[in-house]
Amino acid sequence: MWTSDWEFGLPLAVATIVFHVAAFMLTTRALVPEVAGRNNGHYRFIATVGLLAVAAALLHGLEGLAWAQLYVWLGALPDFRTAVLYSLGAMTSYGHADIYLERQWMLLGTIEAVNGLILFGLTTAFFFAAIQKLWPPRS
Repeated sequence: MWTSDWEFGLPLAVATIVFHVAAFMLTTRALVPEVAGRNNGHYRFIATVGLLAVAAALLHGLEGLAWAQLYVWLGALPDFRTAVLYSLGAMTSYGHADIYLERQWMLLGTIEAVNGLILFGLTTAFFFAAIQKLWPPRS
């Protein structure tokens, strides 16, 4: 009954998680070591956390776009714009837009919501690790 939801949703969930972890690892490796050894630690700390936040927003946006593309490709939503709005609402558990998936794909939205919770949890973990490594800023 919901086999197709799992067949399409689970691989995309795994792919977005792997992408998220890999991108965050590269981003934190690129930003964090550079900050620790320089002067003006407080300013660099603020800049690093700001850049990590921008990276996180971009990652979540890209992952939401991947889900939106899947919804359009499956015919679960009529167009990409609607699918992006639905996807970001599902991923963040915001869900205030009156947009609904086609009945046969309703579980897919729930799978995306679970994926979003995992992605935001991973983002929190990466932020915690980066801040722990940087705080207190060295000047």
